[in-house]
Amino acid sequence: MLDAKAVEAMFTRGDGGYMCARWGRPIAPVVFGVEDETLDVMKSALQALCKLADHDMAETDPELGVNLLVFFCREWDELSAVPDLDKLVPGLSDLLAKLEAGDASQYRAFRFEPDGAIRAGIVFLRMKGEALDTPADVLALSQAVLSMLTWSESAFDQTSPLASAPDGTVVLKPEIAALIRAAYDPVLPAASDDPATALRLAARMEQ
Repeated sequence: MLDAKAVEAMFTRGDGGYMCARWGRPIAPVVFGVEDETLDVMKSALQALCKLADHDMAETDPELGVNLLVFFCREWDELSAVPDLDKLVPGLSDLLAKLEAGDASQYRAFRFEPDGAIRAGIVFLRMKGEALDTPADVLALSQAVLSMLTWSESAFDQTSPLASAPDGTVVLKPEIAALIRAAYDPVLPAASDDPATALRLAARMEQ
């Protein structure tokens, strides 16, 4: 199981700032650029994570319509042709140029409620190279994990949040499942920039 220091590291960004936030409203996802089968796999993975966290999913958000947008593409410049995407993502052209220059495989950003909880999220995934060989269920579950909390950029650089079960299926590692459940405990704040929160998260993971 992860100790408090390891938990803190998973929410500490490159600039040294700590932020752990969960969704404050039911997640209403929409996925673009994939076939219906992959769409179903993505939604099933999110449903599984929401069930784990005792959090709700919804078909629509009463205020936003949808609040988690996932875009699949082969090349970053494809996203520049998506109607009105530049209104959702200010500075889209500069962002896409930066992603292309850095040979990035994905991009993720969140918007927040007044109390700091996640209000909406947007995810870009470039299906090229290694990503093309990743099974849909593995890709979907990993993206569901990354969409549930405000993980640091390097949270899973050294180790995947997923593992292979004895029967060959891909599952969430027990310690990551425990951490997500702990972060969605209503006793804890929906968002915190205090690293001491990691102590409370670690304590709840052991319960």
